[in-house]
Amino acid sequence: MKPIISASECVSESAGPRPPVLLDVRWQLGGPHGLPDYRAGHIPGAVFVDLDAELAGPAGSGGRHPLPDPEKFGAAMRRAGVCRDTPVVVYDGGQGWAAARAWWLLRWTGHPDVRVLDGGLAAWEGELSTETPTPAEGDFRPVPGALPLLDADGAAAMARSGLLLDARAAERYRGDVEPIDRVGGHIPGAVSAPTSENAGADGRFLPAEALAARFKELGTDGAPEVGVYCGSGVSGAHEVLALAVAGIPAALYAGSWSEWSADESRPVAKGPDPQ
Repeated sequence: MKPIISASECVSESAGPRPPVLLDVRWQLGGPHGLPDYRAGHIPGAVFVDLDAELAGPAGSGGRHPLPDPEKFGAAMRRAGVCRDTPVVVYDGGQGWAAARAWWLLRWTGHPDVRVLDGGLAAWEGELSTETPTPAEGDFRPVPGALPLLDADGAAAMARSGLLLDARAAERYRGDVEPIDRVGGHIPGAVSAPTSENAGADGRFLPAEALAARFKELGTDGAPEVGVYCGSGVSGAHEVLALAVAGIPAALYAGSWSEWSADESRPVAKGPDPQ
């Protein structure tokens, strides 16, 4: 199953016999809360999901956006009407990071049919609604482990024996700037692969063939396993999604640089080269 869906396909499926549950996950790093924008206009029937409160646990030693408690995550999904046998389509404002985080969490916890709206709300050409839906309670029960997950030690090992991609901007990878975390740089052995290069200016993913070529150039063909990290496990999920579009399975280091750099015993590499 394709992990992304076009706006036209979403319209068609929403009018069909198995309409998807729609989740609005508008969120910006350091930006305003997405709920006011949701209330001002969203895809009809979509339920707002709060990334910070429902798709992440409290910030701490596990990073800025550690994985949420599975039971709390499951309760949030059931509130939104998510059932195990019902398709789910997730969207955000267009960048795709937040939607990818929701996609990854649902897939990781066992939901078999989740897709991201390619291009997000900006790609939607239909009318918007200001009505807040009250869907029937869903029956989805999370069972974590359906997608590969890395911890800090696993990420370090992946950088040595496989291919570990750093999805952050190149200047943060190099350590030229670090606006958020304790120290700049990257995990030794990781390869710079900014997630911004997976999509066009309109926020839509590049064609699968172009993504496959990009990741091949970064070293996926010769790697027994592929992993991804970012700042706090949000844009990294978008890179895992891009790899999935290209047909390449990849593990996510959810704690990412915010967890790694908080531990002063962990080594830090700087500059444009992996080591």
